[in-house]
Amino acid sequence: MTRTSNAAAPAGAPARDVEVVCLGESMVAFLPRAPGPLAGVPAFDRAIGGAESNVACALARGGHTARWVSRVGTDGFGDHLLAAVADCGVDTAHVQRDPLRPTGIYFRTAGERATGLEHEGADRAEVLYYRAGSAASAMAPDLLDPAALHPARILHLSGITAALSDGCLGVLRTLTRRTPDRPLVSFDVNYRADLWRDPARGPGLLLDLARGCDLVFVGEDEAEAAWGLHGPAAVRAALPEPATLVVKHGAAGATAFDRRADGTDTTTFAPALHVEVVAPIGAGDAFAAGFLSGTLRALPLFARLRHGHLLAAASLTVPGDLGPPLGRALADRLAALGPADWGTLRLGPGWTAAGAHRTGGGTGTVNESGTADPPPTGHRGGTEGHAPAGGRDSEARA
Repeated sequence: MTRTSNAAAPAGAPARDVEVVCLGESMVAFLPRAPGPLAGVPAFDRAIGGAESNVACALARGGHTARWVSRVGTDGFGDHLLAAVADCGVDTAHVQRDPLRPTGIYFRTAGERATGLEHEGADRAEVLYYRAGSAASAMAPDLLDPAALHPARILHLSGITAALSDGCLGVLRTLTRRTPDRPLVSFDVNYRADLWRDPARGPGLLLDLARGCDLVFVGEDEAEAAWGLHGPAAVRAALPEPATLVVKHGAAGATAFDRRADGTDTTTFAPALHVEVVAPIGAGDAFAAGFLSGTLRALPLFARLRHGHLLAAASLTVPGDLGPPLGRALADRLAALGPADWGTLRLGPGWTAAGAHRTGGGTGTVNESGTADPPPTGHRGGTEGHAPAGGRDSEARA
C-alpha cells in the first residue's frame, strides 16, 4: 500500500522521509483468557502493548508512514515484538537490540488503568509489570540516532518513558527542548503513578516536559490526579506553551485548544461515541493516532477530534491494545456525520467491518454521502454496555 499525506510541508522545511516517529518502550502483554483477578487466571493470550508503538501501528495501518524507535532484548520476546510491529507496516529498522537486558513483559486484567484518584472505582485493571532493567529502560541521550528521529513531520512521545529511568528521562528532556528545525513534537502525558520510583517527583517532571511540546494530550482524570487541576480551562492555564492542547473527558468527549496567530485560543469540543466496551486499554493511544492522522492531513480541528474518537472506538471493542484497522473512506464518512447521526451511532465488536455499526437503536450503515441510513424496518437493537455523557458538537468557540 502506498502511504501518502494530503498536507504539504511548509516551504523551506527540512526534507522528511517519514511522517511520524514514535519513541518509547513496547512490551509483550499477556491477556487473561478468563475474567477475574490475576491469581485465578489459568491461561493467557500473548499480545503486544506499548503507548508509542500502539500509535505507530495505528497510523501505519491507516495509510501513514510511521517509524518506531526503541530498544528490545535479543530474546524471543524481542523477536516477537519486532515482527508484530513490523507486520503493521511500521519501520522498525532503528530499534536497537540489547544482548544484556531483557524485553519487558506485563500481565493485566480488563478494566481502566488506575490513576491514583481516591474516588476511582474498584473495577480498575490489575497490571503487573516486569520491566525493571529492561532493554528499553537503558535508553539514554547518547544512544539517540538523530537520523532516526528528525527526518519526520511529527515526533510522538509519552510520559511513560520518563518514568522508566534517569536515562529515559534524559531522552525526553533532550527531545522536548525547543530547537530549530525539530519536528512537531507530540506528547501524551500518560500519567501512571505506579510507574514512578518517586511518585512525588513525577507530576512536576511531566508538566515541565509537556511545556516543551507543540501538541499535548492529557486525560481530565490524569490532570486531576497529577496536578490537582479540574476542567479543561484549568489545564490550559497550566499549559499555555503547546500550540495545541487536547483534554480528554473519557466517555464524554474531548476538548481541544488551538492557538491563533494573535495568541488567543480557539476551543473545540467533540462528543465521544456510544461504544460497547470490551476493554479500555489502548483507547488513549488510538485516540492520539486518529488525531495525529487528521493533523497530517491538515483536517479541521473538529474533524481531528472525531477521527480520534473513531480510532478509540475501534480499540475499545477488542480485548488487546490494538483495534482492527479502520478504512480511511469509512472513517471520513463517519467523521462527516451531522450531530444527530453521530449521536445515534452504536458501535460494538466488529463495527469496523462494513455495515456493522448501529444507528438509532438498530443496525444501519453510512452511505456514500456521509449520512446514516436508517435501520431495517422491524429491527431491534441490542444493549450497549457503555454510553458517553451527552454533549453538543462545537466547531469552535472562543
